[in-house]
Amino acid sequence: MTKKILIAGAVLAALAPAAAFAQSNGGAAAGAATGAVGGAIVGGPIGAAVGGVTGAIVGGLAGDAQPRFQQYVVTQNVPSYRYQEEVRVGAVLPSSGVQYYEVPSEYGVTQYRYTVVNDTPVLVDPGTRRIVQVVR
Repeated sequence: MTKKILIAGAVLAALAPAAAFAQSNGGAAAGAATGAVGGAIVGGPIGAAVGGVTGAIVGGLAGDAQPRFQQYVVTQNVPSYRYQEEVRVGAVLPSSGVQYYEVPSEYGVTQYRYTVVNDTPVLVDPGTRRIVQVVR
């Protein structure tokens, strides 16, 4: 048991730079992958699931930033894009017809853009148009 904990600690320490890189450059998807790997090492399949969810949240808005950001979006009165598919993390928005807006620096996720889809604010990776967070 002690040996497992020591090995897990060493692997997590080795992954720390990757996690920092994922947070600054890869967003929720990379954070989820890093979290899942770390969680699997420590806690098996259940640890992978918990680590993946936690890692994904690190890549976007967390805690009280979500309701504050949602209120910010409401005050901006941006039009809502009508999307026929489910509004979910991982969905790729069309290349035309969607207007994207810069996220103010106070929210700490300036690598993303935001838009409103089916009356719901979402954070989007501007390079891929992939939804990285649905803000509720």
